Amino acid sequence: MSCENCGSCGNCGGGLLLTEAELALLRRFGETPFLPAAWALDLKTPVCLEEGEAPAAAILGLAGKGLIRLDYDMPLRGFDYAAYREYPLHGSMALTGRGQDVLEQIEILGIEE
Repeated sequence: MSCENCGSCGNCGGGLLLTEAELALLRRFGETPFLPAAWALDLKTPVCLEEGEAPAAAILGLAGKGLIRLDYDMPLRGFDYAAYREYPLHGSMALTGRGQDVLEQIEILGIEE
């Protein structure tokens, strides 16, 4: 059974657990709601070179929690993907409405460690 709050646990009471890397990346999306991304043909590991060594686990974690959307076939218009030459698929990542809501809650209520 899927939880209405987090989409997975079924018993979270509305809580959302984020790793430090996920929180840092989510805050980056608060500044820039669209980021470039690229993938190998297997679509297993997203890459965002603008975030340095942005861990794929953080990207996938935020996507799995419904806070960002990964678009494998929607590159950002006007963005130079030259640095992503070695990756055959160029797309983008975007903050979702739910992600925006979570960011607003963090700003208003703060976060618990």
